[in-house]
Amino acid sequence: MIALMLALGSSLAYGCADFLGGLGARKAHVLRTVMIAAPASLAVELLLWPFIGASFSPGAVGWGAASGIASAVAFALLYKTLAIGPMNVLSPVTALVSAMLPVGVGIFQGEHLGLTGLIGLPLALTAAVLVSAGGGTGVIRPSRTAMLLALGAGSAIALQLIFLHQAPSDSGVAPLIIGRAVSSAVTLTAAGLMFRSLGSERPAYAMSAAAGVLDSVANLLFLLAARSGDLAVVAVITALYPAGTVLLARGVLAERIHRGQLVGFGTAAVAVSLLALA
Repeated sequence: MIALMLALGSSLAYGCADFLGGLGARKAHVLRTVMIAAPASLAVELLLWPFIGASFSPGAVGWGAASGIASAVAFALLYKTLAIGPMNVLSPVTALVSAMLPVGVGIFQGEHLGLTGLIGLPLALTAAVLVSAGGGTGVIRPSRTAMLLALGAGSAIALQLIFLHQAPSDSGVAPLIIGRAVSSAVTLTAAGLMFRSLGSERPAYAMSAAAGVLDSVANLLFLLAARSGDLAVVAVITALYPAGTVLLARGVLAERIHRGQLVGFGTAAVAVSLLALA
């Protein structure tokens, strides 16, 4: 139950972070947004170090660095995806892809689920599909480029979560600190190389920083959840984060939520209840 609650908290934080990051990327080049979000995330993790502790073993450093590279790619692809929009379709697509890979890894590593878990797991994946389904009058269909970006972002997010899970369980926040330091370095290097093409638009500083802070909180909650529960379950619950993004997009941007997506929200609620009993 603790792992489930942590995963739900991670899901909520990811959803809010993605909405703010995607919105910020509409105001300036996506790298300008990530240049603010990634260092803000690192600052939060450094502040958590004295309270949670960190052990910089070779495993923590190696897996943390790998997660950082994946995170940098995920940041850029995801915010670009959400900037293109529509958020209420593309965000759930990334979530579905980001859930399937960790589930496969968890099962491959020998995780076993009870009957309720075996029912709840595919239900949660179905919920992500339903929430991501387009259609209906007035619903904007994403372009092929946007869909490819969403698939790439989902894959990068999945690798980030898998790499974090592989880090030693006694390493504290070390994998997060190393990962965010690497992702910040990658982002700043890319921005330096592409400086002439970044444009002159000023990024939304507060919005981008808030996205980074929330992403850091989400990563921490996921790491704690994965250490106290099964990766397959935690990853699927975390992948329900588009619910927050979709609802924010509805409230702030007036993006429509059609009937199939509402069914998806209901299915997600049932899936979470079943997984809580697993």
